[in-house]
Amino acid sequence: MQPKIMMKKKSISASKASLVLFLCQMISALDVPLDSKLLEELSQPPTITQQSPKDYIVDPRENIVIQCEAKGKPPPSFSWTRNGTHFDIDKDTQVTMKPNSGTLVINIMNGGKAEAYEGVYQCTARNERGAAISNNIVIRPSRSPLWTKEKLEPNQVREGDSLVLHCRPPVGLPPPIIFWMDNAFQRLPQSERVSQGLNGDLYFSNVQPEDTREDYICYARFNHTQTIQQKQPISVKVFSTKPVMERQPVLLTPTGSTSTKVELRGNVLLLECIAAGLPTPVIRWIKEGGELPANRTFFENFKKTLKIIDVSEADSGNYKCIARNILGSAHHVISVTVKAAPYWITAPRNLVLSPGEDGTLICRANGNPKPNISWLANGVPIAIAPEDPSRKVDGDTIIFSHVQERSSAVYQCNASNEYGYLLANAFVNVLAEPPRILTPPNKLYQVIADSPALLDCAYFGSPKPEIEWFKGVKGSILRGNEYIFHDNGTLEIPVAQKDSTGTYTCVARNELGKIQNEVQLEVKDPTMIIKQPEYKVIQRYGQVSFECIIKHDSTLLPTVIWLKDNDELPDDERFLVGKDNLTIMNVTDKDDGTYTCIVNTTLDSVSASAVLTVVAAPPTPAIIYARPNPPFDLELTGQLERSVELSWIPGDENNSPITNFVIEYEDGLHEPGVWHYQTEVPGTQTTVQLKLSPYVSYSFRVIAVNEIGRSQPSEPSEQYLTKSANPDENPSNVQGIGSEPDNLVITWESLKGFQSNGPGLQYKVSWRQKDVDDEWTSVIVANVSKYIVSGTPTFVPYEIKVQALNDLGYAPEPSEVIGHSGEDLPMVAPGNVQVHVINSTLAKVHWDPVPLKTVRGHLQGYKVYYWKVQSLSRRSRRHVEKKILTFRGNKTFGMLPGLEPYSSYKLNVRVVNGKGEGPASPDKVFKTPEGVPSSPSFLKITNPTLDSLTLEWGSPTRPNGVLTSYILKFQPINNTHELGPLVEIRIPANESSLILKNLNYSTRYKFYFNAQTSVGSGSQITEEAVTVMDEAGILRPAVGAGKAMASRQVDIATQGWFIGLMCAVALLILILLIVCFIRRNKGGKYPVKEKEDAHADPEIQPMKEDDGTFGEYSDAEDHKPLKKGSRTPSDRTVKKEDSDDSLVDYGEGVNGQFNEDGSFIGQYSGKKEKEPAEGNESSEAPSPVNAMNSFV
Repeated sequence: MQPKIMMKKKSISASKASLVLFLCQMISALDVPLDSKLLEELSQPPTITQQSPKDYIVDPRENIVIQCEAKGKPPPSFSWTRNGTHFDIDKDTQVTMKPNSGTLVINIMNGGKAEAYEGVYQCTARNERGAAISNNIVIRPSRSPLWTKEKLEPNQVREGDSLVLHCRPPVGLPPPIIFWMDNAFQRLPQSERVSQGLNGDLYFSNVQPEDTREDYICYARFNHTQTIQQKQPISVKVFSTKPVMERQPVLLTPTGSTSTKVELRGNVLLLECIAAGLPTPVIRWIKEGGELPANRTFFENFKKTLKIIDVSEADSGNYKCIARNILGSAHHVISVTVKAAPYWITAPRNLVLSPGEDGTLICRANGNPKPNISWLANGVPIAIAPEDPSRKVDGDTIIFSHVQERSSAVYQCNASNEYGYLLANAFVNVLAEPPRILTPPNKLYQVIADSPALLDCAYFGSPKPEIEWFKGVKGSILRGNEYIFHDNGTLEIPVAQKDSTGTYTCVARNELGKIQNEVQLEVKDPTMIIKQPEYKVIQRYGQVSFECIIKHDSTLLPTVIWLKDNDELPDDERFLVGKDNLTIMNVTDKDDGTYTCIVNTTLDSVSASAVLTVVAAPPTPAIIYARPNPPFDLELTGQLERSVELSWIPGDENNSPITNFVIEYEDGLHEPGVWHYQTEVPGTQTTVQLKLSPYVSYSFRVIAVNEIGRSQPSEPSEQYLTKSANPDENPSNVQGIGSEPDNLVITWESLKGFQSNGPGLQYKVSWRQKDVDDEWTSVIVANVSKYIVSGTPTFVPYEIKVQALNDLGYAPEPSEVIGHSGEDLPMVAPGNVQVHVINSTLAKVHWDPVPLKTVRGHLQGYKVYYWKVQSLSRRSRRHVEKKILTFRGNKTFGMLPGLEPYSSYKLNVRVVNGKGEGPASPDKVFKTPEGVPSSPSFLKITNPTLDSLTLEWGSPTRPNGVLTSYILKFQPINNTHELGPLVEIRIPANESSLILKNLNYSTRYKFYFNAQTSVGSGSQITEEAVTVMDEAGILRPAVGAGKAMASRQVDIATQGWFIGLMCAVALLILILLIVCFIRRNKGGKYPVKEKEDAHADPEIQPMKEDDGTFGEYSDAEDHKPLKKGSRTPSDRTVKKEDSDDSLVDYGEGVNGQFNEDGSFIGQYSGKKEKEPAEGNESSEAPSPVNAMNSFV
């Protein structure tokens, strides 16, 4: 027995040594390319992709959904355990499992009770390659119990004393949120004196008289069930005693001098101290023997609460709170211990191996206390699982040696301590697959001569195939230093030459087979500028031309672009771009600058620049100022990996001091012939220390600058090639946007040549679905800035990162960005479309939002299509013109304006995402009620007689309902344009004309006419017309003439000159009346002129002798004055023959005269008919008297 025991010990120690050696070696499992077709064909054990949280609190009023989703090939089947035993779903009618899924739906809304389904659930996903298990999911229904009834006594408190109002909320699941309010549902104000503690109690450090109230109410809000419970109001009455005694601080909570607190790593640590005292104490926090952690420490509740986020074991220790006022202080020490639930150091990762290969699964976790590690195989403890000779368990590691296909399984690592557990699934998938080449056949690669060429040969096979390259169909295998063979199968030709052109064959072989693929390489001549633009100095208003003659590969089509100061040329016809040159006509000072010729092809780009200096005509003999001569004798010294010192000798400054030197560099390895800005130094400096990048062949040149301009560049320095290094940076502008519903297009901005830091620049593109416990999937690509992931679910978020690498290694870990796979058209139409007609022109439409998962894209909003089917009044259809209203975001209602009354409409609603519109909801028919009609289409008044007028009208163009009648209102207008009594007539709706009789003769009437529906009256139309004076005395005025006159009066009455004229006429009439009154009183019969001469009455003095007008009130252009020689007869009648423009002229007939009190009587409303009316205009101006009356 003893030798056997010794041998066993020896074998154990040997196995440990081999384990250490094994772990130190780089064991690389197979990388499975993310080729959709390949992934569909490869078998894979199950992987849990989605599951409910470990502690799952559910709403007892709603159905319970326990999620369990998994993927695998073939698709896995699902089973569940409940409280450690098999859960037979088929025997419970309330429980169903979703098709092609493991998700359980427990029907609570149709009679089930949530309490009956409390327990611990675990899901198993199984296929022929293994079984994966979910976490233990603890289902507990939320609870929001009522407050226990209690009798609350009023609180009688002396002013200055402390007070605690206890809340003591009911115990709910999860715990409620506590807040204090009054009867008006207003939050009670809190301060350093009054505040709420972490336990929900309301603390008063000292009470004041204003604290007296009867409505201190504690509320408990249970968020899970959206309910709020209210405690009975608490009454507080503060009575005063004089004087109020001040008190030193005393801690209300916590009590005593010390206490302890245990918190878990990663949680938020909350420590509280609330003190009583008068004046109100101020709280201060310190950590004994250390500092409070910066950037993670916050003070809340007026510094009464210390909050430390994301705590770790280093935060353990003693925390002291000190309450202080002018009378003293109090303190309390809280001893904090930070424990830790298990957390991952190294979670196990999936292994894909070939038969006969070795591998390891490592599961390392930490915690406080240290967690226990246990392994399961296909959900069964590994100790009782079927034996596998290729598997060996050593603590937190499983070692696999010479695996076979039957070794495929899913292993679970469980790390647990008293504060929680971690469970991770990791599969071992043993595949035996012949080689496959994923690069498309006969793919064409084009590169420029002397640049690298990368020929892809993406492959897969198990065991991992060996890759060989041949040139030509029957060429020999490629070997040697002129080729670089990458692990992913890519062949790199570091410096491709013209003779590198041809067919290249990639051969992949393993023990299960062999396959080959051909690609084509074309090497093109580089594009060159054989005659570059040169520096020019030109006088103003001259002409200058820059040349740019190029040479390029005959199979490439170049494009030439000219820039000024690195921007587009000005939009000016003076700039003429020719095939090989740029000409600027009539040069101005604004044309001064740097002009660049850029030549682009699909494979390369070159550029050359020249400076144009615009100067004035040279002055007669004066000092010649010019640009400096170029520096010379450039020398490189102190060469290091990332820096070098450059020195030079300045050229002649040409009478203008050199202000600075500009240093440029050329990268002869990546961009030969292209010069880039490096730095600049003051003109007094002739040496500079330059920072360099790895893997760049540097040449430097120096340009001197003075006030006149820049010198020609110096001759280039010697070349200096820096050593290669890992890339310093990663690609920028990484984005993930799907172009199709089943793909994710990852794009980035490639690094420039000098940013590669070494040969073999490639990009590691990684992605994984967000919020799913998936591993990163990666692929390495080169010479591209885009990668398309196919076979993705529609519109799901992905985490994406792109990392640069070269032959020396990787760039720093890149940051992650969030992208989305492609959108697809929405799947469903909005449901429950309802229309509420608000009035005859406005309706409100409601709809239910579509489930977000059916939108399948970024929700942009909803579109409402609506159109008029027919008018209910005319019953005639017309061309359907659909209108569209768009409502942004997740809005579920909208207003439809501009509807036509009494019409039938249809509408439907569609959801819109970035891809387009979803299906339309079923057409919803709605009708608008009647509205008021529009005004009648016309109103004509014809056939005026002494006592009648004929009215004709047209029905409204928009009846907006069923017409019930027409309403005619009319009233006379007297000579002063005052309106008389209003008469209203209701006319049947089927009438279109009416004869009004028994009207007054020679009277103007105003008519108001509108139509009515059952809703009300529409807008009215107005007209005016005049009955004739007699049948034979005058011509009947046309209705149009009357309208024209009314319109003309309105227009004239608003003019300032007319108002002034009317005032002058009114003054003239007043003076005439006064003169007549004086003559009547004196009884004499003598001419007005004689009286003026005899008495020189001062009231008559404003009458001017030269023109006979009444001073400044007369308007000689518009109205003729009374002539000097006119006389007034004793009978006070004004005879027409005495004056060509007597007052009789302003009347309508011969009846105009003064009555006994000197006032003028007669017809004022008409005008003197000297000639017949022509058209719509009168033959003379309207009566000024009548016009004046319009202002009375």
